[in-house]
Amino acid sequence: MSDTPVDSSKRTWLIASGCAGAVGGAAVAIPFVSTFQPSEKAKAAGAAIEVDISAIKPGEKLTVEWRGKPVWIIRRTPEQLEALKKNEGQLADPKSERTAYPIPAYAKNEFRSIKPEVFVAVGICTHLGCSPSDKFQTGAQPSLPNDWPGGFLCPCHGSTFDMAGRVFKNKPAPDNLEVPAHMYLSDSKLLIGEDKKA
Repeated sequence: MSDTPVDSSKRTWLIASGCAGAVGGAAVAIPFVSTFQPSEKAKAAGAAIEVDISAIKPGEKLTVEWRGKPVWIIRRTPEQLEALKKNEGQLADPKSERTAYPIPAYAKNEFRSIKPEVFVAVGICTHLGCSPSDKFQTGAQPSLPNDWPGGFLCPCHGSTFDMAGRVFKNKPAPDNLEVPAHMYLSDSKLLIGEDKKA
């Protein structure tokens, strides 16, 4: 080792530049490390979501996202509820007895819902994962039968579902639309993704 003394002004600059480098390195490292943490969106992707349904009028649909999927909340009219009773003979699984995915006990009725007027379903066709279109209007329409009772049409391959998400017979979709776990927190608030009180 050399016994050459280091100039004090050089020493000051070396210390200052070393400190600046350390601060700069930390400034770069902290944001980089924080990118490994899950985002708020990712944290919420699996969590239950709370939805205010007070503004949905009869005959209207609200779509929310839960676990990356569209979830439909529909306030059905008395006419739409009445039409459900007439569909049973035309449906592939009128009582939701198939078990391709879990079906909550409260969805194993003709309305497939807790409250008859409010229907909650995952808006993804059970055939190949397309999103069916609303065809709430009754009667003859393109791609639908003349006695159409109202419901949903999957434009990809023509599967049709009634206003309770039950698939009609002889269609490509093998199952009814999925009803996610959900519960009412009040008359105007739904919790989607959970149906048991803690």
